[in-house]
Amino acid sequence: MLRTHIEQMGDTAVVECEGRIVHSDAVFKLRDAVLSQTAARIVVLDFSEVDVVGGAGLGMLVFLQRWAHAHDIRLKLFNPCRSVRHNLESTGSTPAFEIATLEEMISLLSRADSEYALAS
Repeated sequence: MLRTHIEQMGDTAVVECEGRIVHSDAVFKLRDAVLSQTAARIVVLDFSEVDVVGGAGLGMLVFLQRWAHAHDIRLKLFNPCRSVRHNLESTGSTPAFEIATLEEMISLLSRADSEYALAS
């Protein structure tokens, strides 16, 4: 089972994911969460609480990366666990994904937060 929570700050959306992305319901839930972020310029998938991404999940990540690119949206992964990184590497998908560092996330969120505060 996959649980998602979306935080939007300015042009950045963080999709917090928790659980496993292995069955079709989880894969489609991830898809729907990302595809709903058409106003964002950056979408971050926070995988801090994801322990497994199966083959269907990897395929969906590739699809989402292509969709984001076609819509001029930067898709980033944050904190994927070792097994998720390994699966991405073994499929040759790692170079296609930007994996955000903690420092980059802090910078993105503080920039988005200050832009959001100015707009209020």
